[in-house]
Amino acid sequence: MIKVKKECVLIKPKDVKSTSKKLEVVGTFNPGATRVSNGDIVLYVRVAEKIIKNEDENYCYSPRCEGKNKCEIKIDKFEKKDVMSNSYFDCIFKDGTKRLTFISHLRRVILDRTGFKVKSIDSNPSFQGLSHDGEYGVEDPRITKIGSKYYMTYVSLSKLGNISTNYAVSDDCKNWERRGTIFSEQNKDCVLFPEKINKKYYCFNRPEGNFEFSLPHIWLSDSPDLNHWGNSKPLALSKKGKWDYSRIGAGPPPIKTDNGWLLIYHGVIERNKKGTINSIRTIFGMGEKFSVYSAGAALFDLKNPKKLLAKTPSPLIVPTQEYEKKGFVDNVVFPTGMVLDENKKDVLIYSGGGDFVVSVKKIALKDIIGSLKEI
Repeated sequence: MIKVKKECVLIKPKDVKSTSKKLEVVGTFNPGATRVSNGDIVLYVRVAEKIIKNEDENYCYSPRCEGKNKCEIKIDKFEKKDVMSNSYFDCIFKDGTKRLTFISHLRRVILDRTGFKVKSIDSNPSFQGLSHDGEYGVEDPRITKIGSKYYMTYVSLSKLGNISTNYAVSDDCKNWERRGTIFSEQNKDCVLFPEKINKKYYCFNRPEGNFEFSLPHIWLSDSPDLNHWGNSKPLALSKKGKWDYSRIGAGPPPIKTDNGWLLIYHGVIERNKKGTINSIRTIFGMGEKFSVYSAGAALFDLKNPKKLLAKTPSPLIVPTQEYEKKGFVDNVVFPTGMVLDENKKDVLIYSGGGDFVVSVKKIALKDIIGSLKEI
């Protein structure tokens, strides 16, 4: 683990008003982050809302967005006789498809220049799913400033697209133009590099499948225009039995350092109640198994970002705080935003804690670089 100079919880569910009387906020987490022209830091926080418990136990309920220009929440109900199983998270139908019992949107939060004080939280959703883009919700934004524009990648959940990565562009980090899907199902954790390399845009992304010949890895792709991506290459980061053995994905967008492109990424390992590693992979721990989401770092060549130079052999940040160990999902620290501190020596890392709250941790950049080991 690495020394954290300062940390705190910034946003909790109780700080955000729900979008409907039929919904309650159950999580505020996984924020995209960037510093804007006046020095303030802007977060786009994922807000998860769940249907308030209904007394009618004969149905399963699932929210979705209607509307081409503005989200109008509609709650669908399904008879239990058509449902194979029903949990806190979802309804699974007899044909194997599912619907979630919650829906997520993005809420804009303004922080002061220090990155530790909340100045304002938008009273209404700032970015929501629409009938043609994320009717089942939008999640886990990452924000990169390239030139004078802000680019936000986000996860779009939809009936036909399932889980895909879309992106939007803005001049002011407030009004967004949606550009559509750039990585189709199932692909998440897409982060854009803040500048072109060899006249190309680059991004890390994480496609998923159910058939695995190797340990989990992330991919690097390039593009001439941000719309069309290719030349993808898998990058192996995981090591057998280590902290990132079961699942990995990019965290915040990479930042440029004298040593190389620095990427903070999350890794997952499954354990049982005795603490030993499970060989069977799961997404969320249930019963005797549980997952631990931690964060580490990797360094890539400045001119050839496909070349991995170094990585942290052990996690930099692990879920040690109570808000990381107990939440909507336990044992989760999930970094999604990183901003250079005004002193240019530290970084502010914004994370989801327990899929429940937003936290910030101030860490010396030299300490992160010093923790890396050459490959």
